[in-house]
Amino acid sequence: MMKKISALIVACCSLSAFAQNKDYPIQPVPFTSVKLSDHFWTSRIETNRSVTIPASFARCQSTGRVKNFEMAAEHKGKFCTVYPFDDTDIYKTIEGASYSLAEHPDPELSAYLDSLIIIVGKAQEPDGYLYTARSIDPVHPQSWAGPQRWVNEQKMSHELYNCGHLYEAAAAHYMATGKRNLLNIALKNADLLAGTFGPGKLHVAPGHEIVEMGLVRLYRISGKTDYLNLARFFIDQRGIKKYDAKSKNEWENGKYFQDDKPVIQQDEAEGHAVRAMYLYAGMADVAALTGDTAYLTAIDRIWNNMVSKKMYVQGSIGAVGDGERFGENYELPNATAYNETCAAIGSVFWNQRMFLLHGESKYVDMMEKTLYNGLLSGLGLDGKSFFYTNAMQIKNSFTQADMEAERSGWFTCSCCPTNVVRLVPSIPGYVYAQKGNALYVNLFISGTGNLTVNNKAIKITQQNNYPWDGALALIINPAGKMNMDLKIRIPGWAQNQAMPSDLYRYEGTSAQAIEIKVNGMPAKYHAEKGYAVLSRKWKKNDKVEVILPMNVRRVIANAHISDDSGKVALQRGPIMYCAEWKDNNGLASNLIVPKDAVFKPEYKPDLLNGVTVLKADVKSINVDTNGQNVRTQNATLTAIPYYAWANRGKGEMMVWFPEQIKYIDLLTK
Repeated sequence: MMKKISALIVACCSLSAFAQNKDYPIQPVPFTSVKLSDHFWTSRIETNRSVTIPASFARCQSTGRVKNFEMAAEHKGKFCTVYPFDDTDIYKTIEGASYSLAEHPDPELSAYLDSLIIIVGKAQEPDGYLYTARSIDPVHPQSWAGPQRWVNEQKMSHELYNCGHLYEAAAAHYMATGKRNLLNIALKNADLLAGTFGPGKLHVAPGHEIVEMGLVRLYRISGKTDYLNLARFFIDQRGIKKYDAKSKNEWENGKYFQDDKPVIQQDEAEGHAVRAMYLYAGMADVAALTGDTAYLTAIDRIWNNMVSKKMYVQGSIGAVGDGERFGENYELPNATAYNETCAAIGSVFWNQRMFLLHGESKYVDMMEKTLYNGLLSGLGLDGKSFFYTNAMQIKNSFTQADMEAERSGWFTCSCCPTNVVRLVPSIPGYVYAQKGNALYVNLFISGTGNLTVNNKAIKITQQNNYPWDGALALIINPAGKMNMDLKIRIPGWAQNQAMPSDLYRYEGTSAQAIEIKVNGMPAKYHAEKGYAVLSRKWKKNDKVEVILPMNVRRVIANAHISDDSGKVALQRGPIMYCAEWKDNNGLASNLIVPKDAVFKPEYKPDLLNGVTVLKADVKSINVDTNGQNVRTQNATLTAIPYYAWANRGKGEMMVWFPEQIKYIDLLTK
């Protein structure tokens, strides 16, 4: 069965069955070919399987999301949730459950998916239309839907957004099970779109992108070029509608929708951050499959803008809560940072695609930063509590109305929890990639990969304790002696580079060297695009050892980021740190980290599912009980990984720490 699943996934990725001439020059190794054995990710994947997926399905039932489909099948009742895109929470959970099934067969879960798919299929209209917000009562649809199909698509109906997530779920379910029950529903819907939109038909720029990515997924499975052409058509419709260019309103000028000008003319990450990530990922897909260099040039420009001017230090994006959007260049406030979890997930999708296009480690560096920090923070350690937004600081001294200070079970808009459901089980698919006789090692996660390089079978086993330890071991086991270029990513953080831009940098440089050995001897290699390339004839049980320096680094921000002036953030390996009230005498906002503070890492196996904490002697600002005397005193700062905050109750949290006192604001309650 596993061989069948892997074959399906390879066909979906490379489209070799349809004589595909163009595609990503580098191909990811399917997640079903990689078996993880580490504690860090396998525990989360198992929690996703045993807790998050069941909880998500239960909430889809209890909140009426499933009922919407049941009523749509009968064309009677009243849409019983809030948003027209609530359909997608079922689709995304089906997608995540499908990935989980591929790795962990579960007849009960498989049967439940089939029962849900029957409900979804009954809600589909005869011509393929599937949108419960209208089908329940076409005369009185949900307010965002508009009086007729598609008329509000360019605004907020989310009709095509729903289609996109349906396609993603259908592709995943087909890949995992070989069943066509959901796939046939998706293909029928996609055929409706192909007959409705396009040259000489209806023209629209999708309001919330993802249908483009979904259409590409269906194209890879079916080989039907109508789907790829439609994905490109939707992308090319952006910027055609004439908005008020003088308006400063994100909605009126089209910037919120990435629709203010044609995509090939855009040069900044703009508007709603999730929509933007899905657009840029879709552009990468279409560019890879069509060879469109104008798309490539545009997304290269936009990526450089995001990474050099619009990203938080822990990998989050989308600074502005009003519109869940990117701000202006260097607009990265801490007190009101929005940082939607869905935007981080979209960033992982886009950075993976940029790597597949260019083969440069900087894209994987950004993907890793987001995975271990800005994305993972959105998921509680219990697997059933979440952050929609990801704060950069929480203080007790003032009200932060836009900030989440504690996790929630679900939300009225629960796009983020169900998005996490589909991302976590796919992590093994990000570990390796290949091109010709080259094998890329991108993520350092213990486990075994069984793959084929240049038509030759090879098994690669990682043995490490990443992200807490920089000592990596890789055992290479080819079926027979073989020539291969093993390309091991050397992270930017291990080479004195906090970001592949000047947005953040380390305070001072590290003299610790990177070591690479093969079979116990120093290895000969050359550096290429951020990778250590070991070119040799490999034989069974060849062992590669890599030592990455794991010293604690102080991060400082570009001078244009006013909120971070005179402050430092803390990083060790790929992990960004924060101080939380629980470990620091009930406060975190009163800590000063002098330049001479020395941080010592300490692994705590019983804390927060096992973490390395950082400790240092620092200063704290304290107010006497009479409220009239302020003094500094010696203190011990304990910092925990940023992703782990808010798992022990509600209280203060800080990422950026002042190095010295310049002035004090006096606040009274």
